[in-house]
Amino acid sequence: MPKRVALATSEDYRLLSDDDRALIAPLAAHGISAQPAIWTDPGFSWNACDAVIVRSCWDYHLKPAKFLDWVASLAQAGVPLWNPPEMLRWNTNKIYLRDLEARGVKVIPTLWPEEPVNLREELAKARWERAVLKPRISATAHRTALITNDNAEQAHELLHELQRGPGAMIQKFVDDILERGEWSLIFFAGEFSHAVIKTPKAGDFRVQHDFGGSVTHAQPSPALIDAAAHAVVAVSPRPLYARVDGVESDGVLLLMELELIEPGLFLTSTPRAAARFADAILKTL
Repeated sequence: MPKRVALATSEDYRLLSDDDRALIAPLAAHGISAQPAIWTDPGFSWNACDAVIVRSCWDYHLKPAKFLDWVASLAQAGVPLWNPPEMLRWNTNKIYLRDLEARGVKVIPTLWPEEPVNLREELAKARWERAVLKPRISATAHRTALITNDNAEQAHELLHELQRGPGAMIQKFVDDILERGEWSLIFFAGEFSHAVIKTPKAGDFRVQHDFGGSVTHAQPSPALIDAAAHAVVAVSPRPLYARVDGVESDGVLLLMELELIEPGLFLTSTPRAAARFADAILKTL
């Protein structure tokens, strides 16, 4: 009897992203029937699946409580979910970066303001020329702003909005992103698969495709792969898929985010990337 896998997605990507659709054929070659399933669809029979793999749920950050309720409902029903429910819950709030830093992972310097602060004063105390203000629950650079001395006063309203909602974080802006781009290193079942470099368009700081960023397949050095692997093995259990986002500065990979929920995996950027993901899913099943 063929295994049946649901690739969880969102309403806007009801047929999956172009990249995720590349996974269906190699899964079929393993005798695994994969189909997209909208995570907010109350009529979908999750219990009929041998596993649910979170893929294009790119609206989860807009309704995080509902998303976590869905995760909990699958766990309660005994439906295998990847990545596992406890890992998804942990990774939803970017405060997980503090856990990784405590485990020896090199993280971009980050502030976690709990009370209202003066952004210009915070930049001065940290000796940062620029910083990035982010929500603690976010995706695709949603409600993210570049902070400088010139616009710090205008950013206070966003800071206070975030503090009243999902919480705020302030990361040092590393200029290497503009000059050398941001690395994304992809791992399947703990093994390095492939990597890309994402670069922002001229005049912007965001590397996401939605804002004009570009993606290029690249081969990281063994040192970068080892550093990214250190971030992956710092979590337990071993994730089925992981994307390590970071910037190389002075030969060191500084972690920006460890994406374990619904990261784009650039499956079409590298030969056999989708096949390697399918192999990992087969072994997990």
